[in-house]
Amino acid sequence: MKIGANNNLYAEMQALATQVRKDISADQLPISPKVENPTPSTFGNMLNKAIDNVNDLQHHSKAQAIKFEMGDQSVSLADVMIAKGKAGIAFEATVHVRNKVIEAYDKIMQMPV
Repeated sequence: MKIGANNNLYAEMQALATQVRKDISADQLPISPKVENPTPSTFGNMLNKAIDNVNDLQHHSKAQAIKFEMGDQSVSLADVMIAKGKAGIAFEATVHVRNKVIEAYDKIMQMPV
């Protein structure tokens, strides 16, 4: 392929682009829609939701255990163990996030101004 052919192709594309700009008035140019966050939330709201979720998992785990202990046939030991595992992992993750937030806060407070 010759370099001159590439230059001709580029010039042709530029000419077509210029022609399109002339043919379309400013009113007809497509306007990209604004993308807005449909549910703005703050860090506090997200943290509250996460803690509520952990609390719900722990209550569900406790309820499953009580049902199993009372002899409810609809709840198996596997269901109880899975619920307890989910609640435990969620709680541990919450504790780790809390520790990281406190660590970051301490670092910020020790920064010289």
